[in-house]
Amino acid sequence: MMLAAATLRRALPVARRWSSAAGLTASGKIESLPLVYISGEEMTRYAAQLMMENWIEPHIDTSAWEFFDLSCAARDASGDQTLRDAVAAGTRVGAIFKEPTVTPSAEQVAEFGLSKPLPSPNGAMRRGWNGVTISRDTIHIDGVELGFKSPVLFERHAVGGEYGAGWKEVGKGRLVTTFFPDAEGGDVVVVDARVLGDDRNVAVVYHNPLDNVEALAHHFFSRTLAAGVTPYVVTKKTVFKWQEPFWAIHKAVFDECYKDKFAKAGLLEATGGDLQHLISDAATMQIIRWTKGGFGMSAHNYDGDMLTDEVAQVHRSPGFITSNLVGRAEDGSPIKEFEASHGTVADLWHAHLRGEPTSFNPLGMAEAVMGALAHAADLKGADDATAVKTREFVVQLRRAMHNTFKYGQGTWDMAGPSGLTTEAFVEKVGNRLSKYLSQQDDDGSIDPRAAKPSVLLRRQAKMADRDKMQELFTEFDTDGNGQISVDEFTEMMIKLGLAPPKEPVSKSKIDESA
Repeated sequence: MMLAAATLRRALPVARRWSSAAGLTASGKIESLPLVYISGEEMTRYAAQLMMENWIEPHIDTSAWEFFDLSCAARDASGDQTLRDAVAAGTRVGAIFKEPTVTPSAEQVAEFGLSKPLPSPNGAMRRGWNGVTISRDTIHIDGVELGFKSPVLFERHAVGGEYGAGWKEVGKGRLVTTFFPDAEGGDVVVVDARVLGDDRNVAVVYHNPLDNVEALAHHFFSRTLAAGVTPYVVTKKTVFKWQEPFWAIHKAVFDECYKDKFAKAGLLEATGGDLQHLISDAATMQIIRWTKGGFGMSAHNYDGDMLTDEVAQVHRSPGFITSNLVGRAEDGSPIKEFEASHGTVADLWHAHLRGEPTSFNPLGMAEAVMGALAHAADLKGADDATAVKTREFVVQLRRAMHNTFKYGQGTWDMAGPSGLTTEAFVEKVGNRLSKYLSQQDDDGSIDPRAAKPSVLLRRQAKMADRDKMQELFTEFDTDGNGQISVDEFTEMMIKLGLAPPKEPVSKSKIDESA
């Protein structure tokens, strides 16, 4: 009830918030734009409810939103009809926000009392929305050092690869993979034929669709150009020859449409004036080394999944990168689904159920909500009054959230033990948002201690084995004086494979190493 009361107090009159009533309801809220809202599970569902009650509902009419429950219980009870309905609605509406969901393990099927295992909903969404790419970018807060100094943009091909693989465990024998064309009169092609000599084998078949890679390339290059970062294309084509077309399509699009623009912007100086290819192994190391940021990568589905997890760890945690599925409707209009890059945060949910205080950082989910709202406004039109006010709301919500961190009022992972709980942080941002929308002065001030939050504040830091850390320190503290000298530190970095190169790695080295 306290949350509801606070929500009502923040619903301010129209005249105090907006210079014009155009695009507003009679009660002073921003008129509703069509949007699909998909709810999920556990801690993130609870936090999203708080966000709705404190940030969205006091200021935005949601009557045109369509809500779908993709919790395991709801999917199981409906025979997954709720997932099919959500996909259909997303296709029609085009702007989607999704909370993190659970793909239950065998243990969770029993724990949740489900009638059968459930597949990940993501595959159905990517197929249903003609997924082209999953854009994952680092989130930055001015004045707060998180990881990469400048933005890192990533495109992960949304379809194909190991995720859609078919497989069987088989014995000794002959394995033939054959292609039968749909076109009448087309040639049957034996893709591969081999003899299996082991008693036990796993045979796997998957494919990489290429029709939408050109659209992916345009999306990637246009975004990296607008962001002012250097583009790289990542494959393992020197060994996996079937990945060559992915690179070739990117290169053709780049040369025809973008090379001159990138060169004019000075974004190819580090790559010899051309688009650079990175072997996936090299990309793994460069992500660790290139902590200044200022780059973008485009990769196949699996490599993109793996490498963006690495980006997230360098940039503090998965809660500090975005995740945006980009697809296309039949009429060519963009379908965009926004979600956080992290899971449902089950450990905090269990602590919450035990009655313990929690401090969940909702930054990733907040960016997803703001992304969905902004895309809904873009679909409405640039000059539409409701769209204009929705975009302004997004600007002020981001400002309110970022300032709350900068003022030292963040969650425990950013502000330490003196930080705010899950509920207090959401309410603090909501109060600040209301002030910004009503053009009131902010009583906060920048806390210098918030500029560089220690990684030791992260929940994952508690998982570090201190005894093994001490063993590692002792190994490289060769003179045993309890300190690591520059020479000892250099030896450690070289041995761990983390030492930055004295000179930039040449294009041929990166492109040809396997």
